[in-house]
Amino acid sequence: MIACPSSRSKRMNLSARVRRVARQHARTAAAGLLLASLVALSAEPQSAPAAAPARPLLQLGVGDVLNVQVYGRPELTTTTYIADDGTITMPLAGPVPIVGLSPTAAASEVAAAFRKGQLLRDPQITILLMQSRSQQVSVLGEVRAPGRFPVDSTTSLLDLLAAAGGTTETSGDTVFVIRPDASGELERHAVSLRGLEDGRQSLRFLGLRGGDAVFVPPAEQFYIYGEVQTPNMYRLEPEMTVLQAIARSGGLTALATTRRMEVKRRAADGTVVETKITLVDRVQPDDVIYIREGRF
Repeated sequence: MIACPSSRSKRMNLSARVRRVARQHARTAAAGLLLASLVALSAEPQSAPAAAPARPLLQLGVGDVLNVQVYGRPELTTTTYIADDGTITMPLAGPVPIVGLSPTAAASEVAAAFRKGQLLRDPQITILLMQSRSQQVSVLGEVRAPGRFPVDSTTSLLDLLAAAGGTTETSGDTVFVIRPDASGELERHAVSLRGLEDGRQSLRFLGLRGGDAVFVPPAEQFYIYGEVQTPNMYRLEPEMTVLQAIARSGGLTALATTRRMEVKRRAADGTVVETKITLVDRVQPDDVIYIREGRF
């Protein structure tokens, strides 16, 4: 049976439509696959920046005295110090840069220098720190034993204050860590010690480095005299009132009056101003409080 031309053309048109639909589906699927790939790439987490390497526990610096031992080669063992350029000079190997490294890492650098010069095949190096001159911190001010103390990467400010015998009774609540910046200028970092007694306040942790200086200033003070039991100079506590200052001096005498209290206070321009005060007034640094005798 021979098909008529009209049925043949219909089948051809149908096949063409099927091919067009198939091509459209293919393009749509490709576009969807591309979009899914872009979404997946954007969803990938960005690689985090590399963390800064931790400081070694013992960090070698300029001026440190070292004992470098070469196993099996006593003639190469030497006691030396780190020069100003950060190197030590080893017999046959010459200068080896080791400043800023730990003793273990410095030993690896010395061994590498021997291998590079084809002097030793498998050198076993041990470095002992005999005297540390670079990793020391000065402690000054209101401490019981001021001086210079060695530190490492784990030494905290509290460790250093303990090594200096602790603070005195007249020390302030704020300690200053003084260190040079990149340009050589000295900058001060204030650390409050009030967090040791007050759990509501945080205690700042500040790692110490060789060359730092720690200064403990004296506490702010006030003076009280007149009709009080123990006229003297006293430590000024935070938010202290005149009533608390009187209590600190032992209280009033039998002849005192609180209606005629005066304070001598230094103004911003440096002049001393005398004004009347009440029991609830705040005491300011270097105030001189006078409690008068009552009139009968």
